[in-house]
Amino acid sequence: MTDMEFNIVIPSRFGSSRFPGKPLHPLNGKAMVLHVIDRARESDADQIVVATDDERIAQVCTEAGADVEMTDVAHISGTDRIAEVATRRGWADECIIVGLQGDEPATPAAMLNELAANLKTHDDANMASFCIPVTSVEQYRNTHRVKVVRDQRNMALYFSRASIPARRDDHGATDFPESFIHVGLYAYRCRFLKQFTAMAPAYIEQQEQLEQLRVLFNGGRIHVGDVSEAAAGVDHPDDVPAIEALLKQHF
Repeated sequence: MTDMEFNIVIPSRFGSSRFPGKPLHPLNGKAMVLHVIDRARESDADQIVVATDDERIAQVCTEAGADVEMTDVAHISGTDRIAEVATRRGWADECIIVGLQGDEPATPAAMLNELAANLKTHDDANMASFCIPVTSVEQYRNTHRVKVVRDQRNMALYFSRASIPARRDDHGATDFPESFIHVGLYAYRCRFLKQFTAMAPAYIEQQEQLEQLRVLFNGGRIHVGDVSEAAAGVDHPDDVPAIEALLKQHF
């Protein structure tokens, strides 16, 4: 254990256009969300709370001994759900909260610990996240892979679906500048999390459909640390076999 204090909130919703009921889908015989809880329990977190608006998810998690908070069904993002938990629990403004999505059953505990530590270390950061290096032109140009540009202290300057940084004289080049893909795992300072949910969506956020741009637009700072690879998540039923194999191998 470390002397650093942080909590983990696991937003988990039943509805999904591509994979309805995803958190309860069995992986190697156990509901996906229970694997996520296992990863959280392997970390140094002080408190772990599942935030859901679905009684079926709540029942499965409660039966597994998890702490569950029923949240507003109207929330449109996991961040809003996390903020509701932080408010209801009365967590202190300086409390660090790591958000671990209910469809990320293979996120290593070490990554959760590192994310919290990065935020604690950087006092001027409101949030923390991760990135991995771009390794191909295809990744660099893929609008489904969100890129991030950082300053010399690894604070985010901008996130985009576009290819950034862009070369001025790029005429179909087969190589690419040093660039990084954002890994969508976040840690928050509780005070800023509450402020964030009160902010109106920003124009750049709406254009890019990237919630983190609301933070930058309003003067917030996001530390983006380096990791060698992103933890695999489950977006579609086709992802299940690979995740099951990964869980068998590593967990």
